[in-house]
Amino acid sequence: MKLRKTDLFICFVLLFVLSTVAYGLDFKGEVIYQIMIDRFYDGDPSNNDPAKSPGLYDSTKSNWKLYWGGDLKGITQKIPYLADLGITAIWITPVHDNIDVAAYYNGVPNAGYHGYWARDFKRIEEHFGTWADFDEMVQTAHNYGIKVLVDFAPNHTSPADVNDPNFAERGALYYNGQYWDDYLNDSHGYWHHNGGISNWDDRFETQYKNLADLADLSQQHPTIDAYLKEAAVDLINHGIDGFRIDAIKHMTMGWQLSLADHIFSTKDVYMTGEWYLGGYNDPLYGDNVKFANRTGIAPLDFYMNRAIRDVFGYNSDFYVLNDAVEKTKQDYKWKNDLPVFIDNHDMPRFLTINPDYNRLHQALAFILTCRGIPLIYYGTEQYLHNDTNGGGDPWNRPMMESWDQNTTAYQVIKKLSSLRQTQPALQYGDMYQRWINSDVYIYERKFFDSVVLVAINKGSNSTYISGLYTALPSGSYDDYLGGLLNGTSIWVDGSGAVSNFYLPANSVSVWTYKATPSMPQIGSIGPVVGRPGNQITIGGEGFGSSGTVYFNNTPASVISWSPTEIKVTVPSIAPGIAQVKVVTSAGTSNSIDYEVLTDKLIPVVFTVKEAYTDWGDQIYLTGNVQELGNWSTDFEKTYGPMLCPNYPEWFIVASVPAGKTIEFKFIKVKPDGTVIWEGGSNHTYTVPTSGTGNVTVYWQN
Repeated sequence: MKLRKTDLFICFVLLFVLSTVAYGLDFKGEVIYQIMIDRFYDGDPSNNDPAKSPGLYDSTKSNWKLYWGGDLKGITQKIPYLADLGITAIWITPVHDNIDVAAYYNGVPNAGYHGYWARDFKRIEEHFGTWADFDEMVQTAHNYGIKVLVDFAPNHTSPADVNDPNFAERGALYYNGQYWDDYLNDSHGYWHHNGGISNWDDRFETQYKNLADLADLSQQHPTIDAYLKEAAVDLINHGIDGFRIDAIKHMTMGWQLSLADHIFSTKDVYMTGEWYLGGYNDPLYGDNVKFANRTGIAPLDFYMNRAIRDVFGYNSDFYVLNDAVEKTKQDYKWKNDLPVFIDNHDMPRFLTINPDYNRLHQALAFILTCRGIPLIYYGTEQYLHNDTNGGGDPWNRPMMESWDQNTTAYQVIKKLSSLRQTQPALQYGDMYQRWINSDVYIYERKFFDSVVLVAINKGSNSTYISGLYTALPSGSYDDYLGGLLNGTSIWVDGSGAVSNFYLPANSVSVWTYKATPSMPQIGSIGPVVGRPGNQITIGGEGFGSSGTVYFNNTPASVISWSPTEIKVTVPSIAPGIAQVKVVTSAGTSNSIDYEVLTDKLIPVVFTVKEAYTDWGDQIYLTGNVQELGNWSTDFEKTYGPMLCPNYPEWFIVASVPAGKTIEFKFIKVKPDGTVIWEGGSNHTYTVPTSGTGNVTVYWQN
């Protein structure tokens, strides 16, 4: 078929629009699909058993610890399937070069098929393909309006055994094929050597000991610091839209702040990370919240995940889920940035813990309509699961087997993803409980006048609903899902009262109203922290075609402007929390916070000696710059609690502005919250202009 010039022009414009759609940072409208590369689709059998690392592929798929053939070309070939499903972002497991020989556990060969046993952060794993394959995958995803998140694992290299120099690759590290060192030799001090974690609630152990037997990298070493940041920028230069950072609980917040700063100064990407919470009363929950509120890295919402699995998987009542919604609403400043999920590669799949498809559909509907960003584990739409030995690792990582586009789960995801793309209430809205009992949960998402009301009945009987009020305007509302999950219609009067009705058993109903904004409305800013000169993205509604963005009273330089998304450059203003607003001919928007940093961040180890304490006391660091809390004693604004493996010496890694002479002190916080300041004059330190730093002082009485 011969195309006319006008047809070619239209095709060019369409490709341009689709590719540019993928670059916006505003992730709140996205539906993320988690892909384990090796277990998704084999698009290139020629790389199944590469010469560089032979014998790590199992064509029979009987050894669950070896490669099975999935690769980057496989993802590329299935992008149209994902786009039809309604997926707008993919998170792929790590792509970096993993170990070339097997690690034997109990006589069984184990390969780095999962991607988390890196040896070379400058190269692509040969079982997955090449950088050219990676580029093709990213470009194809962008052409379909799909963003790409890459799993980045800077905490460690590969397994090592200090008692066996022949075990695997001894945690060796390479730079683009050049051997640097390994964990057993470590002539450069690239790794921590503190043994394995035994107390998972101890801050020092979780950050400075080996995660299982994985060689724990010392991010504070200037060579490792530079290497890992360079590797992150490599991925950005290959077009990715964000990162999922592995094991954020197991690295210092100070170094990760400098990593995020380095990344955000390169491109306005989205960053999420894995901070596993062991339960509702995890002792490090407060540290997790602090990390989320300060770093610009949104942790995966394990707290909500626990409640979702308890309620839909183990049949706890809906009060458990509502309590989780309310608690996280109060604790997390940027709660709509947190990915919410049902399961992932580190836990048994949902259908293993509860084989009821109704419950899975309800859980899917919940994560697609609740606050936060929905994250779906590959194959969920095909009811993929393997229950061997309880379905944990590696049985939760089966090969994708079906591509049926007619399953109920597939249709639920597709329909609700479509709603998320156009409904600001689901992207930005607050979440309110409207009606609840053990089996019924009715909640509302509201952004200005746009509203979505969701009703879930997980009971086996219909429930009579009376006394329900909503912000939906008066009128009749049909179920947006069209009865796919046995939903029903409602009538709302002028006071917001919903006429009494029966909510069907085992059902989900979604009722929606989108308002036309009369003035600009901000729902998102991202990243939420950075330096002057960085690019940031503002998401919302009613921006029109032009206007001015102000940081406090300073106008920002506009990069691009659309009715729902604005990109600007952060202006040169004083460090601190800036109020950002949009002004157009239609009016002035609401404001949203943005934390302006002083300058480029340098990770510095602050050590204080002879800091004697009573049992239960904690030591914190504070100082005269924004990055140290401006002399605050608040838990979230200071650095700490500091670590004390060698009492009475305490230390912590903090990110502070490059080249600046700062003042700082240490404070002692008693168990009852009483604050005792260190005496004497303020300590001073001139921060290096690059690399990493160290400063050691004595406690002043």
